[in-house]
Formats: sequence, structure tokens, C-alpha cells
Amino acid sequence: MRKYIFILLTSIALFSCGRKASGPAEAFERLAADSLASDSSWAFGRTMVWRRVAMDGSRTGVQATSAKDVAEKMGSVEGGTYYAPDGRKFAAGTATAKVASLLLSVQDSMVDVKEVIAQCPGGMERGYPESALGDWFVDNMMAAAEKLSGKKVSFGIVNTGGIREDMPEGDVLRDDILSMFPFKNNICYLELRGKDIRVLLEQLAATEWQVVGGARCVVRDGKLVSAEIDGKPIDDSEIYGVMTISFLLDGGDGISVARNAKTLDIYPQYVMDVMLPYVESLGKAGKPIEYATDGRIKIEKS
Repeated sequence: MRKYIFILLTSIALFSCGRKASGPAEAFERLAADSLASDSSWAFGRTMVWRRVAMDGSRTGVQATSAKDVAEKMGSVEGGTYYAPDGRKFAAGTATAKVASLLLSVQDSMVDVKEVIAQCPGGMERGYPESALGDWFVDNMMAAAEKLSGKKVSFGIVNTGGIREDMPEGDVLRDDILSMFPFKNNICYLELRGKDIRVLLEQLAATEWQVVGGARCVVRDGKLVSAEIDGKPIDDSEIYGVMTISFLLDGGDGISVARNAKTLDIYPQYVMDVMLPYVESLGKAGKPIEYATDGRIKIEKS
């Protein structure tokens, strides 16, 4: 099995059938010794590495597909031979031909996730400390928490690591959103005093900033210089409505949002139950996915 998985993954790098790359090729290597240690006799003493490359179709002409253009963009397999979109042939029995056959054989079962559900004219990338994608995500989650709770939500926080993919430019597939928010984290509403939100923001300033909504903050040299909610400096004694996800309630990524919470409601809806229907509603209404940063967080060094 380990041998098969290694051949499969290295061949996929040759096949290059993923989403379009929006920037320079991303690449990294790491030794595969740990995963192959218990069954490495087949490697004949060779050093094996995992290598990740941008899925831009540069090797075989394969491009990202929707549900309707698989043969055109992924090629075909006939008699075991793989015919790539760029005209090259890979003989039956080669690793690339085997992987192509495997991937092409499951395309019919992937029709639903490959459906184009919306358009994003400019694309949106993850970024630190603030990004259009992060702002779009947390602001929509805050709106959802308001709807579920029936109460005002003034502050929101989600973890940067919870956004696993960038928003592609152009066609947005259902799979793009499923891949972007894969974790089963519940949406939560809680009430916190301003002083507890301030402590949370001071922790982010001193460690690693996350995705926040409803607040405008300035951080300098790892210290929180200023913080506003609802356009005003945080009032330590005021109780604010807060949105977060279950992962961050008690220790996820070192964050415990629910510490000292006055009230806490954990809803059965996951992040995906909020974001996927929202994106689908934009597509049905003919509205594009567009957002921009607003300077809500500034991190400075003296």
C-alpha cells in the first residue's frame, strides 16, 4: 500500500490536474523516509522525496476541469495508453498512465462537486494579518450568527488556519468551497465583557494574529496599541455579542474565546452549512464574489 501511495502521489505531480495556480510555483520537499520506513525494500536504496508543485497544467497540458469538459482538459485513456491534452502519449503500464486512468475513472462521481456555482472576477487569496478572503469569511459568519441568535454580533474571530484554500479567479466550483472550509466546526454565539475581548486581542498581538471582524486594531512591536468595536474604543465593562467557531472555544490554536463567557450558544450548523449556501445564493442571483480589505488590523514595528 505504501508503495502504491507513493507512486500515485509522485505521478499526480506529473499529471498536474488540479486548480489553476495564481502565483509563482509553490514547491517544497520533505523526506518520505518516515512513511516508507516499514516497507522500503521496493525502493532499491534510492532516496525518495515528496515534492509539491503548482497545478498549472505545464507538464501535460491538463487544466482544471468543470463537470462538462473532462475529456478536453484531462485527456483520455484508450487501451491503457494515456493521451494527454498536449498531444503526448504515455504508454500503458507507466505510472502516469495508471494514475490518469484512475483519476479519469472517478470523474463521473465528481460531477456534483465540479459544478460551477459562482464567479469571482478577481480571485481572493489568504493573507496575513488581513486579507479580502479572511474579511469576507468572518463578516459573513458574523451575519450568520446574528441571524441564528437573533442578537447583535459586534465582534467575530475565526482562525486563519481554518481557511484551507484561496478563492480562484473566474469559475468557482462547489469543490472550491468544500476544500476551503473542510472542518466540522460549529458556529457559536457568546457574550463577553470588553475586558475579556481586550485580553484576547492582546494575546493575538503577542503571538499570532487571527481573522477578526467588527474590530479595528493597531499592534506595535507585539503589543495592542488600540482597539475599537462598533467604531468606539472597547469599553471594558460593556457586554458584546461575539461570533466564533467551536474549535476556538477552549484551546484550539492556543485560543480560548469562551473563557469568562456570560452566555454561550453552540449551533448545529457547521461553517460549511453557512458558507456554501451563501456562495450558491450569489451564483443563483448572478452576483459575483467580491470583497476588499478595510484596514481593520495594522501591525507595525518601531
